[in-house]
Amino acid sequence: MLEYEISPTEAADLVRDRKARILDVREPWEFQAARIDGSVLMPMGDVPSRAHMELDPEEHLVVLCHLGLRSMSVTVWLRNQGFEQVQSLRGGIDAWSRQVDPDVARY
Repeated sequence: MLEYEISPTEAADLVRDRKARILDVREPWEFQAARIDGSVLMPMGDVPSRAHMELDPEEHLVVLCHLGLRSMSVTVWLRNQGFEQVQSLRGGIDAWSRQVDPDVARY
């Protein structure tokens, strides 16, 4: 089974190779302020009602928030729901901006 967290650089490689997709669980205003191209917005509060309808339990998903706390909570919840290929992005979009793409705004 996959680790619960993944580093920004490892996630970037997976996304680039189309082996994973980013699930952004921040609020819409945060998504407007800074986002990773191709990521899917599903605010944390919407995940329980939308996950089983919109997400594939077999797909490798990297869950993203601002600093990594919300994404870990969502990752644990999704894993408990049978989504075994889900990982939380360690350090969130802030770490992505620092380690992968400095063009992504920090806030």
